[in-house]
Amino acid sequence: MNDSSWGAPPQAGYWGPTDRGPGQGYAPGHVQGTAPAGPSYDAHDAQQTRPMPIVPDVPDHGGDQDDDRGAARLSGPLFRDETPRAHPYGEVPQNPEPMPDAPQPAPKPHKKSAGRDLGAAIGVGVGLGVVIVASLFVVKAVFVGVVAVAVVVGLWELTKRLDERRGIKAPLVPLAVGGAAMVVAGYVRGAEGAWVAMALTALAVLVWRMTEPPEGYLKDVTAGVFAAFYVPFLATFVAMMLTADDGSLRVLTFLLLTVVSDTGAYAVGWRFGRHKLAPRISPGKTREGLLGAVAFAMVAGALCMQYLIDDGTWWQGLLLGFAVAASATLGDLGESMIKRDLGIKDMGTLLPGHGGIMDRLDSLLPTAPVVWLLLVLFVGSG
Repeated sequence: MNDSSWGAPPQAGYWGPTDRGPGQGYAPGHVQGTAPAGPSYDAHDAQQTRPMPIVPDVPDHGGDQDDDRGAARLSGPLFRDETPRAHPYGEVPQNPEPMPDAPQPAPKPHKKSAGRDLGAAIGVGVGLGVVIVASLFVVKAVFVGVVAVAVVVGLWELTKRLDERRGIKAPLVPLAVGGAAMVVAGYVRGAEGAWVAMALTALAVLVWRMTEPPEGYLKDVTAGVFAAFYVPFLATFVAMMLTADDGSLRVLTFLLLTVVSDTGAYAVGWRFGRHKLAPRISPGKTREGLLGAVAFAMVAGALCMQYLIDDGTWWQGLLLGFAVAASATLGDLGESMIKRDLGIKDMGTLLPGHGGIMDRLDSLLPTAPVVWLLLVLFVGSG
């Protein structure tokens, strides 16, 4: 049976196959523009074909029923494996029912992640700790050199990011030279030497920038003075702590309390953190993490003041630990604010698992003057 006779609109003037004539299986034709009533068969052909499905009467809904869509319409299945569906008469469903989806595996429970390579972070942290402690207790001048190198690298990272992200060209040469001199001056001459070095560094930034075109002068020198205060000037308080008789132990206390505060914030926040501390600045920090930082730092502070610092007492350590947790958290949030403004995640890539030097100095820098001041108030500057 020729399938083209089912449902396909006849062409104008078409008289059927040329090898058949009247009485041999097809009607002689139709008048152009009208649809034939359906195929007609003689007795001989009818015995060689399959029975036609029963075509129910078309209900008259009114209106023009001649839509040129074929000579016959079926509502039953054309094949034995088809299942009739309730569709309007003569229409083929455009969106058949989809096959059932294959069973999907149950979603795995979300596992918290540290967000960094924890193994690399621990390895780098231990390596830095060994270098710092070795230089701190062998020769104090070597530790001052380590601080100066960290300051120069931090200034390089900060000025590079400012240039890349905002087109701010803070002059690096006077900042690097003045920053290293500032740390040395703080160790040799104390607070007075640090202030003088800071003033001279700011002046050098103003003069150095005059060698370039005036466009952007104000923003460049402003960023330069800010960088000089933020990195080397705050670092000079570490050098000033070192000048005391128990200076190495004071610096060790400062480093231990800052690290313990950060560790407590991370551990408690990762495990119990639910309420955001400052979601617009640092979405990862939580109030529970801050409480962990305070608790860990206060315990460590009491132990350090009782057993490491000459003439120190445990209650002074509690106050010191609380102040360190607050200043370290504010320092971390401060650098997060800078990085969000610049649209970056890390200040650098020098330290695997940590980012850059500035990403490690963020909580140390603002904590240094706090610890120096409280230790002077509690046990003196000697």
